Amino acid sequence: MRKIQSEDLSLEVIHPDAAGIDIGNESHYAAVPPSRDSQPVRCFGCTTAELKAMAAWLQQCRIRTVAMQSTGVYWVGVYDILEQAGLEVYLVNARDTKNLPGHKSDVQESQWLMKLHTYGLLRNSFRPSQKIRTMRTYWRQRNDLVQSASRHILRVQKALTQMNVQLANVLSDISGVTGQAIIKAILAGERNPHKLAEFRDPRVQASEEEIAHYLEGNWQPDLLFVLKQEQDGYEFCQQQMAECDRQLEQYLQSTEDRSHGAPLPEEKRKGRLKKKKGNKPQFDLREGLFRMSGTDLTRIDGIDVMTATTVISEAGYDMSKWKTENHFVSWLRLCPDNRISGGKVIGKGRLPTNNPVSIALKMAATTLRQSKTYLGAQFRRLRTRLGAPIAIKAMAAKLARLVYRVLRYGMKYVDQGAAFYELKHRERQVHQLKWKAAQLGYKVTLLPAA
Repeated sequence: MRKIQSEDLSLEVIHPDAAGIDIGNESHYAAVPPSRDSQPVRCFGCTTAELKAMAAWLQQCRIRTVAMQSTGVYWVGVYDILEQAGLEVYLVNARDTKNLPGHKSDVQESQWLMKLHTYGLLRNSFRPSQKIRTMRTYWRQRNDLVQSASRHILRVQKALTQMNVQLANVLSDISGVTGQAIIKAILAGERNPHKLAEFRDPRVQASEEEIAHYLEGNWQPDLLFVLKQEQDGYEFCQQQMAECDRQLEQYLQSTEDRSHGAPLPEEKRKGRLKKKKGNKPQFDLREGLFRMSGTDLTRIDGIDVMTATTVISEAGYDMSKWKTENHFVSWLRLCPDNRISGGKVIGKGRLPTNNPVSIALKMAATTLRQSKTYLGAQFRRLRTRLGAPIAIKAMAAKLARLVYRVLRYGMKYVDQGAAFYELKHRERQVHQLKWKAAQLGYKVTLLPAA
């Protein structure tokens, strides 16, 4: 086991007033330089009073910056208390320290983090401002409710299928108007398939006779009980989502108006966006985002208001946290994982990620397949040449760069159209042919085809 040395002359001290904290469930170990206290490592409990005592002790030891690992969610309370005390907190990914030499106890772990932080060997993780974190909490809670509602609907459909009520064969979505009306009527005691079919919405393609044909089921009390419980769960999730929408709307209205009174830009792709999504918020979320960020990310092809909300709630609108757009793409893990040795790429790996922004941008990239835009034409070209998975990741990185430019520099995205992309692609092909011919000692003369 490597011992924690008091000094290492081969390394330059970057943070002389650094401390390290080993995060745990029931207790936290904090370490300061031996010259600052007679007991340089102390153990504190997890209560708020103990955390405040730890912050006071660190200030007494003249500590300015603290490093800790992002262990579960136990670090959140510690981070907030130390931040409120005016200390700079470095949140370190455990993957960045686990391969460093030395297996350590809790006491040595805190000392090891302190030493690494003293010599500037730790990278701080990104954490948005409190204003963005509040919005993120509401949006994540809403997404969790959407997923819960989806699971309830799946179990509703399972119960119906077990009773041989094949409603899903005539309705594409049983959570729609017709499906919900029929399910509520079944739970109210209606069993006549023809009366149930009368709840058909005029927009449904199937006729009442077709619907009634699939509604003659084997009504079992136990499965009806399951159906009722799952339907109640779905309706409860819908009520909770509505409360989240109201809370999010109030919060967006209470934030600083960064649009400076500018009018909301006209919505793009009105025809395509005319169809309302079932899980879309019940208020004008696009206006709230424009007021909060001063930009309209939905002007970028492929990015709708749901994707834009995910981007802003997770990454914020202050792109100065990332030095360049390439740093932003790297943070999203949408960049290539090239393994370089001696200046040459010797291999490539995968960069898996569960970053919500990365997932949202990949979903946005898939919508460009049928888009008659510049980005749509570029995506189709990449998909043909590289395959769908690589093309989706590449286009997600492209969208991330556009998002960075819009938020960082206030640029406005203008679509140049698919025809412009095809023209530029043709010009590049001609240029490559001329270059290859010149390399072989020939000169190409362009003549129109007969």
